[in-house]
Amino acid sequence: MIPISKLLTYHRYTMKEPLLLLPGMMCDGRLFAPQIEAFSARRTIVIAPQVGRKTISEMAQDILASAPPTFALAGLSMGGITAMEMIRQAPQRISRLALMDTNPLAETKERAMERDGQIRRVRNGKLRSVMRDEMKPNYLSDGPNTGRILDLCMAMSDTLGVNVFVEQSRALQTRADQTQTLRSIEVPTLVLCGEDDTLCPVTHHQLMHQHIPGSRLCVISAAGHMPVLEQPTQTNAELQCWLDA
Repeated sequence: MIPISKLLTYHRYTMKEPLLLLPGMMCDGRLFAPQIEAFSARRTIVIAPQVGRKTISEMAQDILASAPPTFALAGLSMGGITAMEMIRQAPQRISRLALMDTNPLAETKERAMERDGQIRRVRNGKLRSVMRDEMKPNYLSDGPNTGRILDLCMAMSDTLGVNVFVEQSRALQTRADQTQTLRSIEVPTLVLCGEDDTLCPVTHHQLMHQHIPGSRLCVISAAGHMPVLEQPTQTNAELQCWLDA
């Protein structure tokens, strides 16, 4: 019979760390369906919603309170913004970091004013209009699956609803600049974006790459703001390299 101490040692060194995924604004775990399919057979996958809090800092605290003791962390768009705040608050708990199609800078006054107008329209019953006509057309590169992905984005938005839109918009308006946080990151870090992302352009990711020591920059061709859905095979290959680093 194998002693229990050896079994525990074996388990500790063969068990892969959990992967915590943070979706973008008005998205849920369906955003990461290709990644869940690719990675869930060999590691625990945790999807953390960003709801019920008024600031990015509060959202990060809330997620950390229920997250595993240590974990790999990947966030897209708003999820990447929250991920940066999480590693600022608890760097010792995050074993590796992936920042995808996101923005390390504080909100500009112009964008904050645009959000105010969107919030007013959404509160007046125009959520689908704001998402369909103002936000989603800027998200994706043209491709054979664009219509299907847009339909999924609308379905996720409908599920989350008006209150979450307002909460997340306000949190983004008041977010902090994370440039200094980037300089302090010491874990394996992947900076990834779609080549055609107009919402969070490649220049944002070049900036993050320059500030994070030892980070790896990957630009996914034929993808916009959601390479996890637009080009899942290429994106998963890059994520696998990051997870194995």
